[in-house]
Amino acid sequence: MAIRGWFVWEELMTTDVASAASFYKKVGGLKTKQAPFDQNYTMFEAAKGNMGGLMVLPGGTPPSWISYIGTPNVDETARQAAALGGKVAKAPFDIADGGRIAILQDPQGAIFAIYSNPKATDTPQSHVGLGHASWHELATSDYVGAFTFYQKLFGWYVVNDQDMGPGMGIYRLFAPDGSKDAIGGMYTKPPQPPRPAAWLPYIKVANVKTATDNAKSLGATIFHGPAQVPGGGWITMGADPQGAAFAVHSAPAAAAAPKPKATKKKTKAAPKKKAAAPKKKAAAKKKKAAPKKKRVVKRRKAGSKK
Repeated sequence: MAIRGWFVWEELMTTDVASAASFYKKVGGLKTKQAPFDQNYTMFEAAKGNMGGLMVLPGGTPPSWISYIGTPNVDETARQAAALGGKVAKAPFDIADGGRIAILQDPQGAIFAIYSNPKATDTPQSHVGLGHASWHELATSDYVGAFTFYQKLFGWYVVNDQDMGPGMGIYRLFAPDGSKDAIGGMYTKPPQPPRPAAWLPYIKVANVKTATDNAKSLGATIFHGPAQVPGGGWITMGADPQGAAFAVHSAPAAAAAPKPKATKKKTKAAPKKKAAAPKKKAAAKKKKAAPKKKRVVKRRKAGSKK
């Protein structure tokens, strides 16, 4: 199945749906609409297509985002995760779109979800549009052990290990089978401040600085950023007004603003220059032909004298 190992859905569990909807509309450009299959579920809609969902969380659970990873068989993946040292937080069950999901916990404690749907025909896109999650990051207590777990479940491979310097350690970039580009990264979090292992999706925005300013004005707490990252992009990490960790990301300026229209104009203009060439050649031939007429006239005059 093509979705194996790809992140296919994001879900925000929060204490205040209305406030969260307003926050992510102004910060991430996400619109909301009621799900047709459940009155208690709100859909997040990005610039192109649905990005995820939003719902009130069970009592006692801290607000957070949950990322869904595609798999051919939810039940088999859940069993395998438990055998590898993970836990099944919520057993597999069917959902309204014909798919099946389960909520899992990896050996280091990070929560994530899995999804399968035999009726799904869409394939993951390498290009991520505005409002969708363009990056997924795992802060964990053991990135090597965590990667081994996910590799066995989803077939991820190492794209690159980046040394972030003293006190930071290695940042591992990974990708699913069939993708040349990394879709996320993971690292061993520092002991201080103490915090649980967790996944964090990065919402793609047009301008991180603007998104950060909007987040601050709406009561968010900013942990890091705006900061430029390797490759030229920008990120900000923080906590929304309900306490859920969030992150935004914008692509490098050159990649974010391609100019295909200019290329088309140049291509269309080229034939016009070429089309003018035959006219010049035709004019040149007429000029060369003129002396021949004069010679003919001279010969006729000469004949008349004889």
